[in-house]
Amino acid sequence: MNIAKNKNYFIDHANFSLYILALMANTKSAIKRTRRISRQTIVNKSRRSRFRSSIKKMKILIEKKDKKAALSYLPKLNSELMRVAKTGIIKKQNASRNISRITKQINQL
Repeated sequence: MNIAKNKNYFIDHANFSLYILALMANTKSAIKRTRRISRQTIVNKSRRSRFRSSIKKMKILIEKKDKKAALSYLPKLNSELMRVAKTGIIKKQNASRNISRITKQINQL
């Protein structure tokens, strides 16, 4: 169990809802909010990981100079990037910039 130690409180990163509060607000709503944030952090990390791995997969296809496979994977990548941008993990301009640059690289193959 990974426990981060601070001189005022302990946080169990495996199960964030089980912790001892010392300096944080200890109202019921604040405790519920920290539980919600911890659950949302897990979701966001998985989405960010999926986003990064899809970009890596596309870069591998571009490095192999496999234009046909890259063009067939492009709509999936576009969908993934826009889904991540819609949920606020990255900005929409960031997603558009990535798609634009990748499309330009595919066209140069």
